[in-house]
Amino acid sequence: MCGATTGGVSLAGVDLSNQALVQGRVLRDGAPVAAYVRLLDSTGEFTAEVPTSADGTFRFFAGDGRWTLRTLAPGVSIDRAVVAKVGAVADVDIELAAQPA
Repeated sequence: MCGATTGGVSLAGVDLSNQALVQGRVLRDGAPVAAYVRLLDSTGEFTAEVPTSADGTFRFFAGDGRWTLRTLAPGVSIDRAVVAKVGAVADVDIELAAQPA
């Protein structure tokens, strides 16, 4: 078990009245992964990048619309589409393929 918070990252102190929240975890075989997650706008332009925390979590504040999460970890790059809506949370877990033995 990875010990991540049930239901995703805590929302304590987060005001969603004028922004959308895109957050989640990067995992491999259920365990957290050290990675970078990029937020790309609907045209593919770079908007922001964050490293994952020790428990594999990441978080972006965004506006309404379609976004792409690009996850960069050793030996892998994965894109994942997400739709953000002001006042809501988009929780996204990104599972990386198992590493070869």
